[in-house]
Amino acid sequence: MADAFPAHPDPRVSAWIRHAETHDREWLRAHIADDAVFHSPVVHTPQAGHEKVFAYLDAAGHVFADTGFRYVRVIVDGDETVLEFEAEIDGIHVNGIDMIRWTEGGLIADFKVMVRPYKAVTMLWEKMAAQLKS
Repeated sequence: MADAFPAHPDPRVSAWIRHAETHDREWLRAHIADDAVFHSPVVHTPQAGHEKVFAYLDAAGHVFADTGFRYVRVIVDGDETVLEFEAEIDGIHVNGIDMIRWTEGGLIADFKVMVRPYKAVTMLWEKMAAQLKS
């Protein structure tokens, strides 16, 4: 991750940003609720359950490694967080948002990703599919 995003006063958000920088798989596994749901920009149905959400978020960590991934904006409203990110993969500028809803205990309950432009979405679909197969 290029240029670490400044620490955020919300400890959940600060921990997530630190995870995005370090790709700590054990932290990730421990911070996803059992009934969490992941919403992909390319999969039409929500992916439910701890293991599926872990698989998608872990795969994304691999896809975005060494891409200059960085958060550029954070908005927090109670248990809802929106983080805007940028990266460059294979010469394609990727701009997107991660929308996270947290449980009372600070676990990820719902995670939605939106990405633009269209060529970034199609490229990410291919790279995520390859990661999820391995």
